[in-house]
Amino acid sequence: MRLAELSERSGVSTATIKYYLRERLLPPGRRISATQAEYDEEHLRRLRLVRALIQVGRIPVSTARDVLAAIEDDSRDQLSRLGIAVEALPYGPEPDESTPSTAVARRTATELLRRLDWHFNLEIADSSPAFGMLVTAIAALHRLDYACDIPHLLPYARQAAQLAVVDLDLVEEFGTPAEQVEAAVALTVLYEPVLLSLRRLAEAEESNKRFGSGS
Repeated sequence: MRLAELSERSGVSTATIKYYLRERLLPPGRRISATQAEYDEEHLRRLRLVRALIQVGRIPVSTARDVLAAIEDDSRDQLSRLGIAVEALPYGPEPDESTPSTAVARRTATELLRRLDWHFNLEIADSSPAFGMLVTAIAALHRLDYACDIPHLLPYARQAAQLAVVDLDLVEEFGTPAEQVEAAVALTVLYEPVLLSLRRLAEAEESNKRFGSGS
């Protein structure tokens, strides 16, 4: 397809596509003349991924480029490619190691992983942005004196474990390793708002049962 058709099918303006091409977020098309190129379904799929990263995930262009480079690096095993790609996504502030709450939170998070037998996460905790985000979150709960001990955290963690099975089952429906990495990144970005909204809707439903006029 020509650039105009790629723009129409993807919903991305031609100017934005040209920008993505310049920034190496999108591979160049096949040259058919000095000023024209042809694009295919791979370009269309990549455009959808780039839009998910930048527009939905609000990821900087430089970070999106790193994610895409990890997806294309077939010298790594699949676990490594998935990890690099997903870890490039935004994770929020780093733990503030100067506060006592962070020390408490780190011990709590580590014990939580032990209770769950999440040995792989324990091995990579020092370099894991997800573990750092968990520590930051628990530290905030601790500072504000909200419940954040192991018994309160375990139900959330066990639900997360079930969700992980659903996530990876969906990822494995894609045929090639590269498509699976793309799917893992796109679904992480696109499904997190779904999970957040469903949680809030479920809380509204439960609140109505407990505290509404019909309770």
